[in-house]
Amino acid sequence: MADPILELNSVTRTMDGTVLVGDIDWRVDPGQNWVVLGPNGSGKSSLLRIAALQLHPSSGSVRLLGEQLGSTDVRSLRRRIGYTSASLAEAFRPGIAAGDVVMTALNGALEPWWHTYDEDDRDRALSQLVRIGCGDRADHAFGTLSSGERQRVLLARTLMTDPEVLLLDEPTASLDLPGREELVATLAGLAVDPTTPPMVLVTHHVEEIPPGFTHALLLNGGHVAGSGPVHEVLTDSVLSSCFDMDLHLTSSKGRWSLRLGDSGQ
Repeated sequence: MADPILELNSVTRTMDGTVLVGDIDWRVDPGQNWVVLGPNGSGKSSLLRIAALQLHPSSGSVRLLGEQLGSTDVRSLRRRIGYTSASLAEAFRPGIAAGDVVMTALNGALEPWWHTYDEDDRDRALSQLVRIGCGDRADHAFGTLSSGERQRVLLARTLMTDPEVLLLDEPTASLDLPGREELVATLAGLAVDPTTPPMVLVTHHVEEIPPGFTHALLLNGGHVAGSGPVHEVLTDSVLSSCFDMDLHLTSSKGRWSLRLGDSGQ
């Protein structure tokens, strides 16, 4: 069996006596794309920040891309990860060009004048924008883009460094319906592209799970409520337990939707 991309064993994170993540076992293998799903406060973003080496666990072990947290150079290992969150868009100056947002990922920077870049770097940034359907936005000011376009530009930024895993923390948060659907379609396209590394997507909503995602991790109160292949985990009973509601799940053409069960009507 191939080595896992990510392996967490008995991972816990507490803050001021509150358990953010509690005793999590989780393994992501090559060829898998995971969605992490659960209600607000369930520990999704904390878990992803631990996976991205942005947050250290209080206990347990984290192994990422063959390296053990605590026995490796974290700064070097982070460069092998494509990580983004919905809040990252706020860190960029509104007037910066979309192409520069992507290009500056090479140095983990927020401005192009902090480092020196060449035409090959600019061409590579453009190719990533083309890949996610925003090639015609390269010269547009980041602040003038729609919220959906900004999130797709940030997705292109994660791809700029040829990462070995993509960790996406709620990229669909606060998007309107067209923006959400464009981003979901982009992620679905990446999911079937054999050159795309394994992806982990955090979301609140099953409607935002792109076709091509293979596995699901459900969290409630910082603990695992379900984990495994998506068609085994996404069931009425598991989702109802996860969200503490009577829920009914339907699927069509690779997309999912939820509604209240009969007892909630």
